Amino acid sequence: MSDRDEARPRDPRTTPPARAARAPMRFTVVLRTPARAAEPLFARAPKAWQRALPYVVAGICVLSLLPATIAVLTNDYKAGGGWAGALGVAQTVPLLLAVTRPLPAWGLVLVADTVGAVVLTHADAVAGHAWPWTPMSVVGYLALMVCLGLRESIRTLIGVWLVTGAVGVVLGFFEPDGVTTTAALLFVLSGSFLAVTGALRGVGDAQQRTAEQESISEAERARRTLLEERARIARELHDVVAHHMSVITVQADSAPYRLPGMAEPVREEFAAIAASARESLSEMRRLLTVLRSDGNGSGDGAAATGPGGASELAPQPGIGRIQQLVEATVRAGQPVELSLAAGAGRAATPAVDLSAYRIVQEALANVVRHAPGAETRVSVTHDAENVLVLVVNGPAARDAAVEPGGSGTGHGLVGMQERVRLTGGTLDTGPLPDGGFRVAARLPLNDASEEAS
Repeated sequence: MSDRDEARPRDPRTTPPARAARAPMRFTVVLRTPARAAEPLFARAPKAWQRALPYVVAGICVLSLLPATIAVLTNDYKAGGGWAGALGVAQTVPLLLAVTRPLPAWGLVLVADTVGAVVLTHADAVAGHAWPWTPMSVVGYLALMVCLGLRESIRTLIGVWLVTGAVGVVLGFFEPDGVTTTAALLFVLSGSFLAVTGALRGVGDAQQRTAEQESISEAERARRTLLEERARIARELHDVVAHHMSVITVQADSAPYRLPGMAEPVREEFAAIAASARESLSEMRRLLTVLRSDGNGSGDGAAATGPGGASELAPQPGIGRIQQLVEATVRAGQPVELSLAAGAGRAATPAVDLSAYRIVQEALANVVRHAPGAETRVSVTHDAENVLVLVVNGPAARDAAVEPGGSGTGHGLVGMQERVRLTGGTLDTGPLPDGGFRVAARLPLNDASEEAS
């Protein structure tokens, strides 16, 4: 538990995935390109009102532009009532389609606006008014540009902009006398709207890709940490297992001398046992070479620069050395109270003995680093079935300087969980109401998985 980010009381609520889940989604991410062709704008927004916003805006545009368009065409341009109503519907209603399919909606609106420009060339009062695009058609067209900019690719947006300019140029050849031309105005405004909304959409896409990459990187870091911790535990357990294999080899080799008068078949059996034990020990040493290698063929020499350095070659500690560990922590200025049951070290298996020591070591390292001055209690007890390890610390002292992070002897809760899983036990960790933290591990003396095997 060397990374206090995993052991501080706020850890369950401040890990990167938890922060990402609680953080409000940026508005530019809401504007990103929909994943499917018919997906509405803002379909991936986290809140219902955000998902409904495009429909509400489109509805308001239609309800306001439709009567205004009919009124302007009838009163100002003196177009026929039938033409005014038809053009008003054709130029505004497709805006509702723009929420899900803006490109077809643009085609319908452009055709309707072009037909409207042709019709207005024969209107009675077109002189002195805007042509070929009326004020209402310009507003509706720009609203459509917003939908297009948030949805379509850059290539499509450029094509839409160029077609808009081309239609304006063609209509210019049929321009009536005395009108105020709006072809250039719409060309400039539509390009500006497409550029701004397309840029916003691009920012949203970039932020979404960044968030996805961060999520993948976080998962990879967690996986790498887990693999590193498993390799480190395997290196530590090598000494324990190698010791037992060496004892088996010596006992099998010395059996004919310690037990004289042994029959020849029995001698051969002990010789076979010794040979198998030596072969298994050699295989374990080769496996350790792979685990300690840095991937460049450095072999055991990498151990000197690995997480544990030369200390990996030293005998592995156990419950019997927890007293020394606590005393060293107290000398560092951390008030620690130890309750160590007599015989706990003798009752534990080698794997449990080592795991219990490492759990206490990493818990105390975190307390020293991230809760200096906190009252800490360490308890190691055992019964007929389990070794129980409990480390509880209070909040850091009021005037203590807390380190923001740093490396330690392991990988925090990941290392603890792996050690507990190795022995078939359970681990319970979490913050306390007063701001402290609790680590409780149950390490069975008889691994249930081994008994099942």
